[in-house]
Amino acid sequence: MKFKRQASRGESLVDITPLIDVVFLLLIFFMVSATFTRESHLKIDLPQADGQQGKIEKLNVDVIIDAKGNFSVNDRPLVNNQRDTLKRAVEKVANGNHKIPFVITADAMTPHEYVVRAMDVAGQLGFVRLSITTKRGNDNGK
Repeated sequence: MKFKRQASRGESLVDITPLIDVVFLLLIFFMVSATFTRESHLKIDLPQADGQQGKIEKLNVDVIIDAKGNFSVNDRPLVNNQRDTLKRAVEKVANGNHKIPFVITADAMTPHEYVVRAMDVAGQLGFVRLSITTKRGNDNGK
């Protein structure tokens, strides 16, 4: 004799496979459509200067100094702001080529000591193409 099987009322099965598929597709969509910008880890406010912008070369040493005196060499933050640490990082980036431009980008509120330290390291290593980044000032006489 066959008896009908009774379904238990406490159990209800919900298939979540389609939900997982949709979430996965949304994740892929947002990853592909996201815009990636190159930002430095240090927040800096450049000082103003009047003059023409020079040409930018592809291979150079970029030293960024924030308002607190923290250094970053080619977008890689340094562990401290000591002269030897900066010197080793610059030597690693330059790879023995001291003819490439050495660009210092310092916040307007950076203590002068740190800018001079970067310039001193450039001089000790033999860099002769030294430049300091500024932002264009107003042309109304200020």
